[in-house]
Amino acid sequence: MPVGHAHSIKVHLVALPLIRWGLEQMVRGAHPQFEVVSTASVVAESLPLLERQPVDVVVLDLDGVDGVEAVADLQARVRAKLLVLTASHDLALLDRVVMAGVRGVVKKCEPPQILLKAIEKVHEGELWIDRGAAGRIFLEMARQKAAQRNDPQKSKIATLTSRERQTIAAVAGDASAPGKVIASRLCISEHTLRNHLTSIYSKLGLSSRLDLYAFATRHSLDKAV
Repeated sequence: MPVGHAHSIKVHLVALPLIRWGLEQMVRGAHPQFEVVSTASVVAESLPLLERQPVDVVVLDLDGVDGVEAVADLQARVRAKLLVLTASHDLALLDRVVMAGVRGVVKKCEPPQILLKAIEKVHEGELWIDRGAAGRIFLEMARQKAAQRNDPQKSKIATLTSRERQTIAAVAGDASAPGKVIASRLCISEHTLRNHLTSIYSKLGLSSRLDLYAFATRHSLDKAV
């Protein structure tokens, strides 16, 4: 089966240049099962590439310049399954990225074949995380659901995406700023800002920026995430 076959697993890589080069050589060397469709240094560069040509799996170096919020934003905006590569031993950080929607975590100390296997399994719909992480995440999700049942407002807030929370913080942090200014600060168009606000109003049961400012202040959503 040649590279580019419809049944190959299409991969996008996000890492700083030196790490990205090594990852690309590894994945390309495993053809025809895998195809590196595109690469980028950071999430912001990835989004337009993934909009033009969707892929099956995104492999992201978590030790690069992007934080958990960028990972959550990427997951919210693309259909691809996301797998992260890391040398971190911070269990809380790794749990957060999985809670944000990451389907797999591979440690850099593991053999290259493990990463290739993880890409395959994540593509097939499986989670690639260790049992300890799965147990911690299950308990945290159960705790959050219990808290949401006791507080309807928290339940609404839980439906917000990372990008929507960033939008709320930007709007509430400068309530008098015109939409054009807010959109510029978020590096989005005014049209996209209006779409975000429409979704936010619907989820939170609000009808105006004044309502949003009051809600954000009351629930501490006016701080940058």
